[in-house]
Amino acid sequence: MFAVIYRWKLIPGREAQFEEGWRAGTRAIAEEFGGWGSRLHRGEGGVVVAYAQWPDRATWERAMQSRMHHSDDEARARYRGAFEPDSFEILFAGEVTADLLELRRAGGDA
Repeated sequence: MFAVIYRWKLIPGREAQFEEGWRAGTRAIAEEFGGWGSRLHRGEGGVVVAYAQWPDRATWERAMQSRMHHSDDEARARYRGAFEPDSFEILFAGEVTADLLELRRAGGDA
């Protein structure tokens, strides 16, 4: 398994716009390139990070080599219009060596 951590700085007031576009774009990436999905995290000062999982580095690299990374132009316009120019960065990309994440629902249900 391969994981990537992305970071953006959002334009104030456009948080919901970013999240809507990010959700649709993440779904498109999963369908078109075989990504395993992502988790979005909101921090302080308008910073958001996403943790994405992939079956392997080669699958991720094929997706990144695609000119637009997915075919959902509307989703792309929504999230790209919501973060500050030049604020996107890849913080980490590497193999998962141990995995202790468990899906939990509110109330403690797994």
